[in-house]
Amino acid sequence: MTIPTSSLVPPEGVFVPVPTFFKSSPVPPALQAPLDLETQIQHSVHLAKNGIRGLVLLGSTGEAIHLSRAERFELISGVRKGLTDAGFPEYPIMAGVLTNSVDEALEWLADAKKAGAQWGLVLAPGYFGAAANQENLQEWYTLVADLSPIPILIYNYPGVTNNIMVSLETYTKLAAHPNIVGCKMSHGNVSHHVQVSLDPAIDHSKFRVFSGFGQQLGPIVLFGAAGVIDGLAAIYPRAVSRLFELAAKRPVTPEALSEMQSMQFSVSRAEEMVGKWGIVGIKEGIYQVLKIGNLQGGRLPLKGRMPNGEWESWSAAMDAMKKLEDA
Repeated sequence: MTIPTSSLVPPEGVFVPVPTFFKSSPVPPALQAPLDLETQIQHSVHLAKNGIRGLVLLGSTGEAIHLSRAERFELISGVRKGLTDAGFPEYPIMAGVLTNSVDEALEWLADAKKAGAQWGLVLAPGYFGAAANQENLQEWYTLVADLSPIPILIYNYPGVTNNIMVSLETYTKLAAHPNIVGCKMSHGNVSHHVQVSLDPAIDHSKFRVFSGFGQQLGPIVLFGAAGVIDGLAAIYPRAVSRLFELAAKRPVTPEALSEMQSMQFSVSRAEEMVGKWGIVGIKEGIYQVLKIGNLQGGRLPLKGRMPNGEWESWSAAMDAMKKLEDA
């Protein structure tokens, strides 16, 4: 096994699982709208300038499963060049890897490295659900990590993998692998976040725990997690980053705790929109708040926008976030 010399853990903080932007309509003979790389770069640079520690490209929110291999490479390499041109060389980029085949996962990872990503966020292979037992998950990730040209993180998202859950014991074992440098848990089990973050058998200088939910930011970072990979931060990057800074600062003063609690309430309230509308809601929020992108949504079957009046129904939560963003 040859481990890349660049095996570094991702930095602590707020990452954004950025949506993939598409132009408004297809260009015949294409059946679907093409990538809008100019808008993709515009949004990525905005995030880099406003406190976001890194990007996740082509994760679940990025609709990697709706893109071709050529499109995935074009997007990562285009964003990398755009960030460098804007003065952000070496800006942290994780690339999603959303496939169940070991060979294909390694193909995605090789392409991601060539395109300029530093890490791969590798989804648990859950097509067969519970039939993929923990021993087989450990073997699958070990094989991928042994051969990956970039360090990888374990991505546990039960909502898209037939409810498969990576066990605490599996995290402990895989965290010892020199090319597995962290995990993203996109589920509501806060106990798993906290236990993996505090497990004395894990070297936390080499294995970082991230949540996919900003609702959990304060609680898990207070107890050792590295941060979040959060969709709301695609709309309000400074506000979510400020919440992380408060949660990570030690010692925790009464004043900081009070501000953190107030901010966490506002973030959690606004996250309800993201939880309800997902990619379509995140894209609408980016358009409404940042005037970036369009209201066409994603690729089929995610095409389209929120119903008329739905965004306005969230005005109280979004107004509170705007005040935090502008503070």
